[in-house]
Amino acid sequence: MSFDRLISKILDMKNPTVVGLDPKLDYVPVHIKDKAFEKYGQTLKGAAEAVFEFNKGIIDRIYDIVPAIKPQAAYYEMYGWNGVETLTRTIAYAKEKGMFVITDGKRNDIGATMEAYAAAHLGEVKVGDQIIAPFDADALTVNGYLGTDGIDPLLKICKERDRGIFVLVKTSNKSSGELQDRKIDDTPIYAAMGDMCEKWGEDQRGMYGYSSVGAVVGATYPEQLTELRKRLPHTMFLVPGYGAQGGGAKGIAGAFDDKGLGAIVNSSRAVMCAYTKEDNCAPEDYAEAARREVIRMRDDITAYTALK
Repeated sequence: MSFDRLISKILDMKNPTVVGLDPKLDYVPVHIKDKAFEKYGQTLKGAAEAVFEFNKGIIDRIYDIVPAIKPQAAYYEMYGWNGVETLTRTIAYAKEKGMFVITDGKRNDIGATMEAYAAAHLGEVKVGDQIIAPFDADALTVNGYLGTDGIDPLLKICKERDRGIFVLVKTSNKSSGELQDRKIDDTPIYAAMGDMCEKWGEDQRGMYGYSSVGAVVGATYPEQLTELRKRLPHTMFLVPGYGAQGGGAKGIAGAFDDKGLGAIVNSSRAVMCAYTKEDNCAPEDYAEAARREVIRMRDDITAYTALK
């Protein structure tokens, strides 16, 4: 009913980072694609199989030093039902390796529809006499701009199944301020949404002081990160925008509390495509390059936090 499991992994590994597995087929080395295409043809099945093998290779080389992965659902849905199957397989494989899994789906609806999203991604469904967890992620990103009606269906599952959610608060994209920076009675909308996260999670706080309701706050806005950390003392932050989007480790430091906790920083493309940036790195060594990048990222971020 909180992010205790995730925070415990962060403490054990001394690593407050998450790897975003958002794989385009263009990112996958040729030898993996050729093998999949030889078996399944140049089909959606072939593409999905290549993506899974790519993901599996990265997970195998990072699970012992990175606490979590964050697959973005859209990158799997683009390959149809085969891609959705790969998302399911990726989640299951990462969990077998002991990783915490955050599905980046940004789901947003109310009532029975949100209950269905919650059951699909974090909960269980009844099929005849069987109870089955469809995707079985540990956490899900959600859009809270429909208000409490869109969050309540998730809170029940968070409490019953020890799951978490990350609500969009201050996103990392350039145009986020068009709406999120507007003010209501002198309070920016992003701050008002953050206050709602604190309220939604007030009866689901864990041993580290953080609740099951987290917030997405972009690394590209360091001043707001620092402001929101002070304003939201019980809200865990998921911080996108590090690396490829321009967010730096020094600016991210404000996302953490005085113990170096309270946030997990995401990097996607910089990890997945690390092999293309290194001199003389063979495509077959893509997973080793990913490992080197996550170590670099960990050391870069923890140099500015109390977590050592």
